[in-house]
Amino acid sequence: MFSLGKLWRTPAASSMTIAVIGIALALPTGFYVLLQNMQGLVNGLDRGVQITLYLKKSVNNQQLRALSKTLSQWPGVDKTKAITPAQGLAEFRRYSGFGNTLDALGGNPLPPVIVIYPRWTKQGTDALQALSERLKKLPQVEVIRMDMAWVQRLLAIIDIAQRAAWIVGGMLALAVLLVVGNTIRLDILGRRQEIEVAKLIGATDAFIRRPFLYGGLWLGLLGGMTALILVGIAIFLMGGPVKHLASLYGSPFKLHGLNAVTNIRFLAFSALLGLAGAWLAVGRHLRDIEPG
Repeated sequence: MFSLGKLWRTPAASSMTIAVIGIALALPTGFYVLLQNMQGLVNGLDRGVQITLYLKKSVNNQQLRALSKTLSQWPGVDKTKAITPAQGLAEFRRYSGFGNTLDALGGNPLPPVIVIYPRWTKQGTDALQALSERLKKLPQVEVIRMDMAWVQRLLAIIDIAQRAAWIVGGMLALAVLLVVGNTIRLDILGRRQEIEVAKLIGATDAFIRRPFLYGGLWLGLLGGMTALILVGIAIFLMGGPVKHLASLYGSPFKLHGLNAVTNIRFLAFSALLGLAGAWLAVGRHLRDIEPG
């Protein structure tokens, strides 16, 4: 409590240090929240990726449904949907507005179709590509269509963002160590005479080190709390526009913050960062102070 009281007695300097630590920790935390939300978006790709099989016109409705049932049992396939030529024509007539043109054709030009909804796995596009190659070899298949370009671009963006988050997070964690270490160093220098007197009366280095370590821990913990507040404010400000943008695409997607468990882990990590910075500073500078 002495170390916490010391922070309270110097509110201006302590607030500036905590704010710097909070901003430094808020940047990688914001990256992490962004990646978590993007990962949630990727986890829904199994509902967005479809493989469409256009079968030969010689395939009748019974064969179509039998093939659809067989494909639904394949590994990597979540479900299938069989569309007969009559169903396809009715759907096209309903949504295209070219009903009169279709009547002029005198027949149904549409082939039987099977829509496959793949099961999204950790293998991502590689598994989908392998499934596509296997489907192409079916004798009943005339044409296969699968648009994977947007999925590949999204996964590439996420991979780059993950690497950037690790790099930025590592650099800013080092910055927190330096900020805490420098703060503790200045505190040690300011209390040099007090430390010399304590050593003269027999105080051990461990006893003298303890309040400085507690001070670093409090700085890290309060800086972590500040970072969570900043990230929460950012999510609140961005949540509305993101939800509006998602609604324009017919998506229920919305930004999510960190859960309680992750918040606790983050606060523990920030406190350990502060403790580590204090330990490095105390271990280096306390040895240089000896009573004259």
